[in-house]
Amino acid sequence: MRVSEDRAAELRLLEKHRLRRQRLRYKLRAFRKRREVSALADRTAQIGPKDVLLFCTLRNERRRLPFFLQYYRELGIDHFFFVDNGSDDGTTEYLQAQADVSIFTTMHSYKKARYGVDWTQWLQRLYGHGHWCLTVDADEFFVYAFCDTRPIRALTDWLDASSVRSFGCLMLDLYPKGPINSVVYEEGQNPIEVAPWFDSGNYTIERNPYYWNLWIQGGPRARQFFGESARHAPAMNKIPLVKWHRNYVYISSTHMLLPRGLNLVYDDKGGEKTSGCLLHAKFLDTFSDKSSEEMKRQQHYANSREYSVYNRQLDEQPDLWCEWSERYINWRQLEILGLMSKGNWA
Repeated sequence: MRVSEDRAAELRLLEKHRLRRQRLRYKLRAFRKRREVSALADRTAQIGPKDVLLFCTLRNERRRLPFFLQYYRELGIDHFFFVDNGSDDGTTEYLQAQADVSIFTTMHSYKKARYGVDWTQWLQRLYGHGHWCLTVDADEFFVYAFCDTRPIRALTDWLDASSVRSFGCLMLDLYPKGPINSVVYEEGQNPIEVAPWFDSGNYTIERNPYYWNLWIQGGPRARQFFGESARHAPAMNKIPLVKWHRNYVYISSTHMLLPRGLNLVYDDKGGEKTSGCLLHAKFLDTFSDKSSEEMKRQQHYANSREYSVYNRQLDEQPDLWCEWSERYINWRQLEILGLMSKGNWA
């Protein structure tokens, strides 16, 4: 019995050593990749000690940006960091003109920078230490309990008081009723007006025993595009909001972090932890062109396998809506459906 206990202790120490080495490796990657990004508009001198920061890597998202910035400014984001990866649609010029934006540019490989994570990792190390940092894509909208009446600072102040360092979300794909290209999205428009529907119940959850994070799959993409290979469907779990420390690293997009204690954004003892949703407005009329472009660039995960699946079906004008689709109303609806929780925050 004693031998087995000693062996178990040795294995735990070995596991911790491997995780420390992995974290160091990712930190060194970000340090090396710092040379790939250059500041086009550096307004970081205006950042206050308690400011909440947003980080985003993007390419050719000019049409989405006016509402994106409006949404997060109203939510209470104090400063935005964008890494622009070779946009040619006016994205760079538009962001350069925004007084609360620091924009960095790169023409290097998105794929070789761990899909942009290395770039934002370096900026978070430089500017995010000690700040609550929200990392999202240009088509993601952060929703939490009372977000319609309380700014994000109210949430982060409560998390600080509760000694919580990270905040988990379910990514909720939104889609229109009818073919994806059936309704045109206008610049400055709230995308939820165009694509207000979502799947409320077809999700699977597994716990990763090594990194301790949850792995969630499902939603319209799993149902429509990955029906015969559901295990290849994209992950819907994210941890976008973190009280950043320069020693933290994201491992895979914002799906999981090191130290792995940051991944414990759930309660496995029967209770509930406060959580949110990322409304994912991917399926607009811009999606077909975006999918075709990304197939040519081959800069996404697994040789853009996900976009390859999309492209095979987009010519058929798929309709993601079904009789079980729910129309988005507000965060209270999402809590009632069990997709997020206000936990002990009242």
